[in-house]
Amino acid sequence: MWLIVGLGNPGVPYQFTRHNIGFMAVDFFLGDKKDSLEKKEFKSLFYKIKNQESDIVFLKPQTFMNLSGDAVIQAMQFYKIPTSQLLVIHDEIDQPFGKIKIQKNRGHGGHNGIRDISTKLGTSDYLRLRLGVGRPPHPNMNVADYVLQKFSQDEMTELPGFLEQGVQAIESIILDGFDKAANKFNQ
Repeated sequence: MWLIVGLGNPGVPYQFTRHNIGFMAVDFFLGDKKDSLEKKEFKSLFYKIKNQESDIVFLKPQTFMNLSGDAVIQAMQFYKIPTSQLLVIHDEIDQPFGKIKIQKNRGHGGHNGIRDISTKLGTSDYLRLRLGVGRPPHPNMNVADYVLQKFSQDEMTELPGFLEQGVQAIESIILDGFDKAANKFNQ
């Protein structure tokens, strides 16, 4: 069984912001099935599906980004999911918009959602799908303000293709494993 966590902040004001790209990736993966599968468990919006390889649990924590670890640890303990079967999808400012990177056992890089998950788990040895949202356009712009902004019109136009790449990366991780998926998508 896999636990796939899309990070974001709950509520309409945060929809389509850079910080919510993890939520968007989960929604894009689930597509039309999302609403019929949705439940509220583990302080999250929760979805469980089966594919040819295994059961997959998707979480969108509703705790706000900085407390995401609470939801993750509850689901992992309930389903007895090892950290090797945890994939966290999040925004990454150190990558340009549209760039995907698959990594594991990395530091939080200033991302408070990742920091909280690693702290609650007691390890950073889990998989991450880092979806590039780029850096603020002006050097003196606050990073928190930037990631809480909505995507630009140009980015919104490109977003479906970017999210489709994210879905392909998730599928590759599940079906092919970390090494093959990383070799394919980390270019």
